Amino acid sequence: MTSAVARARQKKEPKKERGPALIIRFSDEDLWVRGEADHVQVGLSDHGQDKLGEIIAVDLPEVGNSVERGEPFGELESVRTGLELISPVTGSVTAVNAELSDNPSLINEDPYHEGWLIEVALAEESELEELLGADEYEELIESDDNDE
Repeated sequence: MTSAVARARQKKEPKKERGPALIIRFSDEDLWVRGEADHVQVGLSDHGQDKLGEIIAVDLPEVGNSVERGEPFGELESVRTGLELISPVTGSVTAVNAELSDNPSLINEDPYHEGWLIEVALAEESELEELLGADEYEELIESDDNDE
């Protein structure tokens, strides 16, 4: 059985020839952050989308809006429930995945690529180090699964 984090590692985008390598980190709220130091993409992890179920609607901020770590920035609605999205980073929204308006199930189908939520220009690059690494996130979701 392949874990959610292992699948994310397998699906990583190819590294650019120049510049720092892309990194992926996770929040306690099942969001992933991937990017290059000052600019990141944010999305819902495979584990998060699995818990939520089939996603039927998204409510995301507009480009230019600010997001603040630990504060709500949007909402996902599934056939089971709603999920308030808590920002894992602070910064300015530079892009929103417009494909999700017409096809929110992309989050379920491909959470680490086609199903990304927003892109953010970071205000505090150091916040990335405060997020969970892949191994730490794997331990967190395993302990969550054992608690259920």
